[in-house]
Amino acid sequence: MDSMHLEVVSEAVIRSTKAIISNLGAVDAAIVLGAGVMFYIIRRRVRSTNVRGPWSSNFFFGVVTQLMRAPDPGDIYEKWATQYGSVFSVPGILGRRRIVLADPKSLAHFAARETYGYVGTPQSKRFQVKLIGKGLFYAEGDSHKRYALLALWEGISDKNTTSRQRRALNPAFSNEAIKNLTHIFFDSAYKVGISRQRPSSSIHNTSPTMYITVSRVTTDLLIGRLSLDTIGLAGFSHDFGTLSGKTSNIATAFDSLGSQASYIDTTIFLLSFIIPAVRRIPTARQVMLNDLGESMRRLGETFLAAADETVADKSVIGLLAKSASTEKISHEEVAAQINVLLIAGYETTSISLTWALIELARNPAMQTKLRNELLQSGGDPTWEELTNHGSFLDAFTCEILRMHPALPEISRMAAEDDLVPLSEPIKDARGKLIDSVFVSKGTNVTLPIQCINRSEVFWGPDAKMFNPARWIDESHGVDKHRAQELQGYRHLLTFSDGPRMCLGKVFAVTEFKAVLSVLLRNFTFELPRGPDTAIGRHRNLLPRPKIEGEAGYDVPLKIQHYVGAE
Repeated sequence: MDSMHLEVVSEAVIRSTKAIISNLGAVDAAIVLGAGVMFYIIRRRVRSTNVRGPWSSNFFFGVVTQLMRAPDPGDIYEKWATQYGSVFSVPGILGRRRIVLADPKSLAHFAARETYGYVGTPQSKRFQVKLIGKGLFYAEGDSHKRYALLALWEGISDKNTTSRQRRALNPAFSNEAIKNLTHIFFDSAYKVGISRQRPSSSIHNTSPTMYITVSRVTTDLLIGRLSLDTIGLAGFSHDFGTLSGKTSNIATAFDSLGSQASYIDTTIFLLSFIIPAVRRIPTARQVMLNDLGESMRRLGETFLAAADETVADKSVIGLLAKSASTEKISHEEVAAQINVLLIAGYETTSISLTWALIELARNPAMQTKLRNELLQSGGDPTWEELTNHGSFLDAFTCEILRMHPALPEISRMAAEDDLVPLSEPIKDARGKLIDSVFVSKGTNVTLPIQCINRSEVFWGPDAKMFNPARWIDESHGVDKHRAQELQGYRHLLTFSDGPRMCLGKVFAVTEFKAVLSVLLRNFTFELPRGPDTAIGRHRNLLPRPKIEGEAGYDVPLKIQHYVGAE
C-alpha cells in the first residue's frame, strides 16, 4: 500500500471512528477506540523499502566516521551505488539506516519536494538555530507536523515563512542587482595588490605599480580576507578592511575554526547526534562556534541599524530591509539572513576560489590559456562577458563547481510517507526488481552532491578528471552524457535544486569570475612542490582543501607578479 492510499485510509478511519464513538456507549466506544489505536500502530510500523546497502561494525556511528575520514567520500558513495543500485541505504547513528539517492528521477523528485516533503533533521535544526538563527535555511513546509504545530501556535505557517523570506530576498539577488554590484567584486580583488599587512605570509610590496610580489603565501588566508571584504561591501555596505590589515572579530572567529579538531572534539561532536545535551559541553571547538555565532549576531544588529534608504539601493541587506516591510519579515528573520549571507559569502566563496587557484597551479597550460583569454578583453570583463556561457572562464568556473562543491552532501528527513520514482529498476534486499522506493515518515535521506557531480554514470569515463573542455566541446560535452538528465544549475547539484536551490548562485558565480579575472591577469600561481603536490581535505564548517603536511587547512602557493601585465 503506497503513502497516498495510507493517508486516505487513515483519514477515513479517523472520521468513521469519531462518528461511531458519538453513537456508542462507553464500553463499545472503548473497543472501537482501541481498534483505532491498533490501526495507527500498524500504520506506523510501515517501513521504508528495504533496499540494499553496506553494513558497518560500528553500531553507534555507522558509516559516519568512515566517510568523515575518507579523502573522497563521494568516491565511496559511487562505489556503493555501483554495487547496490542507484538508491541504497547505509547505517547511520545507532544503527538507523538512511537512504541515499543517486538516480536522476529520484533526485528530481526529492528536489521538488524538499521544502515540504523533506525537511532538516532535528540535529541540523538545533545547530542552525544556535549558529545563525531561524533564517531561510531553517524555514520549511508545513507538512512536518511538529514544525507545523509550532508555527500554528505562533500564528504563521512555515510554508508561508519560506515563501515570504524568499520573496524578500529575491530582489537582492536579481540579475540587475548583482550587475550593480560587480564593481565591488573587482575593487576587492584589486585590493590584493595594495595589501601591506598579511599575518603568516611573506607578502611585500616592491613594484611601483603597487602589485605584490609573493614568494610563498598561505592562500586560504588571502582568499578568506578577500571573500570577507567582498561580502561586507556587497552584502552590507560595510568595509571589514581585512585586506588593508585591519582586524575583525568575524575573521578571527572564522580563522580559529580552521584549527585541527582534537579527538575529544570529534568524539563529542558525534555523540551529540545521540545525546543532544552533549553539545553543551564547552569543548574548544564548541567555544569557537559560540564565539562565531555571537560575533555574527552583534554584527547583524549593527548592519540592521544602518540599513536606511541610502543603503537600500545598493547592498543586499539594504534591499532585504526595504522589501522586508512589504513581506512582513520579522527582525529575527532579517538578522538570521545576515548570518546566512556571512557564512555563505565567506565560507563557500573562499573554498571555491582556493580550489580554483589549486587547479590553476596544477595545470600551468590551463592557467596560461585562461589568462590569455582574459587579457584579450583589455580590462575588466563586462557583465555580458561574465555571463557568457561560451567562454573558457565560464567552462573553468563550471568545472570548479562540478569537481569541488563547497557542500559535498545534504541530508533531510521525510516529513511524510513518500513514494520515490526511479529512472531504472533496481533490486531490493530480497532480490526483487522495483521501479520505486517507499520512504516512510521520519526516514533520513541523503543527496550525495559530490558523488553525483563526479559520477562516471553521469559524466563519462573522465568524470574524475578536471577538464573544463567538457563544457565547450560539442562532440564530448555535457549533453552527450546522462548529466543532461540532472536538473539544477548547469546540470549540477552544487547549488541544490528545486524550491530550495541557492538564491545566491548568480551572486556567487559572478563574484568568482570577477575575482579570478583580476587575480589571473596580474599574478601567476604555483604549488610549493610542483603540480603533483598532494592535496588533502580539512574538516571545518565545510570541508576545505589543504596541502598534505601543512598545518590546519593551509594552502601555501608561490605567487608572483605577472610581468606581461605591466
